[in-house]
Amino acid sequence: MIDYFFHKVDPKNVKISMVMMVKNEEDIIADNIKFHANIGVDNFVILDNGSTDNTGDILKELSKDYEIIIDYNPSKAYKQKEWMTKLAKKAKKLFNPDWIINNDADEFWAPKNAKSLKEVLNFKGGVLQVQRSNMLLYEGINNYKESEYRVINQILTREDYENLNIMLGKIGRKTIINPHGYIKTNAGNHSAEHIAFWKKNTPDNIHIYHYPFRTFKQFETKVKLYVEILKANPKAKIGPHVKKWAKQYMDGKIEEEWNKIKVAQKDLECLQKFNIIKKDTTMKNLFKEFGLLK
Repeated sequence: MIDYFFHKVDPKNVKISMVMMVKNEEDIIADNIKFHANIGVDNFVILDNGSTDNTGDILKELSKDYEIIIDYNPSKAYKQKEWMTKLAKKAKKLFNPDWIINNDADEFWAPKNAKSLKEVLNFKGGVLQVQRSNMLLYEGINNYKESEYRVINQILTREDYENLNIMLGKIGRKTIINPHGYIKTNAGNHSAEHIAFWKKNTPDNIHIYHYPFRTFKQFETKVKLYVEILKANPKAKIGPHVKKWAKQYMDGKIEEEWNKIKVAQKDLECLQKFNIIKKDTTMKNLFKEFGLLK
């Protein structure tokens, strides 16, 4: 850990790694890798947590064109913080980057007013906690990458999740770490421990665009995975809303929840009027620029 004090960043040659734990993300994993490779990430260390769809094959194919290290662990123990910590330490050992982004497959990290993440990460730090916004799925679009609305003022508490759209609820920040002096990643990738504890800050020149819901099939697949996790480990540290979805799935009512998540056109105007959402075409434009959306 003492290597933090000897670590220096070359502003003209910033090195960035990304670590991810994935499972059954065939609809989005290629977009995620290609996007971040275009925006400044040099390499990826990914744990496939037992995918049963085409995620594994997609990653292998991508590894022909991008620097990707793939680990495989089918365990249902859901030891996320332990596994993400191991991935970060592996990325440091293999690539010795200046920064490591702790990512999920449905999160896209975009620099503000810059062409590359390298431009906004050209300094030495400890832990960066980056703000995140949900991108809405709504009537009238056929692809999550077409979404032009993000939630800017979350209005729900956990108590509201029972009957309202969870996309309007509060979501936590995610972390970028300097692997030099790094100790561990905490649950959900929301924070991390670092020897330079005084170097924790929230940058305003990076934003995370979050696409947790994309199609009903993808949502149902996600919920099925949580059902499996909870069957194997009923005490797994998973949010109450996820446990609610698992119960709905077991009761054959999962479509009811999906109908709350997808926003009707008539509701978009209301949400805008009260400054809950705003139009933001940042990601749609970047997807087009990188050839990921026609």
